[in-house]
Order: sequence, then structure tokens, then C-alpha cells
Amino acid sequence: MKQIAVFGSTGSIGQSTLNICRDHRQAFQVMVLAAGSSVDELARQALEFRPEVLVVGRSESEAPLREALGGAAQDFEIMAGPQGLREAAGRPGLDVVVSGITGAQGLPVSLGALEAGTRLALANKESMVMAGPLLDAMARRHQTEIIPVDSEHSALFQCLLSGQSQDLGKLILTASGGPFRTKSRAEMERATLAEALAHPTWSMGPKITIDSATMFNKALEIVEARWLFHVPHEQIDVVVHPQSIVHSMVLWRDGSVIAQMGAPDMRVPIQYAMTHPERLDATLETYSPRLFNGLNFEAPDLERFPSLTLGFLAAERGATYGAVLNAANEEAVAAFMAGRIGFTDIFDRVGQVVERHRPHPEPSLEQILEADAWAREEFSRC
Repeated sequence: MKQIAVFGSTGSIGQSTLNICRDHRQAFQVMVLAAGSSVDELARQALEFRPEVLVVGRSESEAPLREALGGAAQDFEIMAGPQGLREAAGRPGLDVVVSGITGAQGLPVSLGALEAGTRLALANKESMVMAGPLLDAMARRHQTEIIPVDSEHSALFQCLLSGQSQDLGKLILTASGGPFRTKSRAEMERATLAEALAHPTWSMGPKITIDSATMFNKALEIVEARWLFHVPHEQIDVVVHPQSIVHSMVLWRDGSVIAQMGAPDMRVPIQYAMTHPERLDATLETYSPRLFNGLNFEAPDLERFPSLTLGFLAAERGATYGAVLNAANEEAVAAFMAGRIGFTDIFDRVGQVVERHRPHPEPSLEQILEADAWAREEFSRC
């Protein structure tokens, strides 16, 4: 039985992970649960799964969590804040750390898991975007592995098993195109928050859904693929695939294209990351003729979605550009959701911050965090 830690347990990735643990109780034991501020839901999960450790993102959430747990609070070790996340992820005896935390706050989880030599099932693309080379070096040093959970990178990971690195042509990331795939620039300028949150195929948290609408999710995935799979940006491409059935593809030098396909449900890549190289039985329908009927592909529109250009730029330049791109986008999404900027202002404001950045060529973790902080401060000046 594998001992599992679930970070972001009350979000979409975390809830899908716990559904897998329910369906395969003989295979997984939940040892750590961590969430941001949803203490009532975290308490409910804790009483069901009985982990040893609970973590909340902020220290001020610790008292409400104890209150929600009532007399059962004494049954758990409770931690809080970035240090608590890092310590819990590095807990001895864990087999897999599932990181479903959104944004830069997921970086301590990645660091803690890899330092402990624990497999990192990574849905938090931001930590790889910010510190890909450092995380890769840490995984090698501690003889562990990073298995991607993002459906696109899980697909690439699986497709790459069909060949050798020297024969690689391109990694092809698929994108749904989001709710504004067929909208004009003028319509996008008038877009409301409700429209941006109406994703046509995936059910995700609000931040990731907005990123899909702007295609900044794909920009970040370009950078993530650059570091996860050790390929230059020239060997990464993006294609729009509205049905979200083909999760990504690999083009080999001989012209062969290997694709990974299935229903748009995150339980499939999460479960694979937890069990690789083995597989467990599926608990949902992933194949039927109806599902695979009428698949379409089209080139992305870089004029309406300049986010992709910024993603390729950050993948090409490396250094601290990934950290700056991610931080500026997080600030822009928060500003849009708060009604302070319009939808297309996200592109303009993030582009301005990236353009003003002066990078550290081979950054340390401290310099990456400094670049993150600089980008957030610079965004407020735009």
C-alpha cells in the first residue's frame, strides 16, 4: 500500500485524488492532507481519511481548523504556512506527494518532496515554470522523479516512452482554446468574469479556468515542458483541439505521431502519476466510439492570444523569465477577478512586466523568489 500526501486537497485536483483513494482503498493510504483556507472541507476530509498530518496555508487558519475538528483535533498533527507545507511534503515514509496547489505557493511542496527523495506527482506547473532546472537537479541528486499530472504533460510523458530522445521531432501540446476560441478581439475586450469561467470541456478551479481562457495556461505549459523533458523551445508546438480528447502528441523524426487520448477527466493522469509504471483499473468511461467522433485541430491565433508568444519567449530565455511570467500572470488574474482590469488587459499588463525584466542568468532559489516578488511589485506599477 502506497502512502500518499495530497496538497490542495479541497481543490479540483485534490478532490479527484481522494476519489481515486476511495476507489482503490487497498492501494493507497492518505497520510497528509493540506489545503488553503477551506478549513471546514479539510476537516471533513480529515475525519474520513484519518491522515497523520494536516496543513493549512496560513497560520490564521489553524484555530478555525481545530474548531471545525472539535474533539478530534488532538488526533492530528497540524502545521501551517510555507514551512509547514515544506516539512509535511518531506515527511519520512511517504511514497507519493500529489501537489495540486495552484500558483507559486506550491513551490515549497515541490522542494520538500524532492529533498526527501519522494516521488512528486506534479499538478502545480508554476513551481516547474519558476524553478525547473533547480527542481530537476534536486530530483537527480536525491534519486527520485517528477511525474507530471497536468493532462498535457502526462500525455507527453506517456508518449515519449514509445521512442528514444535522439529521435524526437516535436512535443505537441494540445489546447482546448477555452471559451473565447471563436470570439473576436472586440468580444474578448468586453468579456465578463462569468464568461471567462465558463470552460467548454474541463471542470477546474477559477484561476486555472481563467488561465485557459487567456491561454496563459498553455504559455506556462510550454515553459514546464521545456524543463520537464529537457528540450529546446524550438521543439515545442501548440495546437488547438476543442474536444480535449487528444491530450498531447509527440512527433518523431520518421514522421510518426504518437498521441495519448481519453476522456477529459483528471483522475486518469493523477492515477497514472501515483502508480507509474504500473496501472490500476479505470473507474470511469475513457473510451467509446461516441467519445472519439469528430476530432478537430487548428493552429492557435497568436494575435488574439499573445500569451503563447510570451510562453515561448520565457522557454527560450530561461533564467528568471519563467518566475516573472508566472508571478505577473497570477497578479493579473487576481486583478481581473476583482474587477480592477479587463480581460484583455491581462495580456498587456503581463507583457509589460516581462519586457521590463532584467534576468539572473543562472539563478539560485533566492534569486528566483526575488524575481517573483519583483514581478508582483512591478505589476502594481503598470
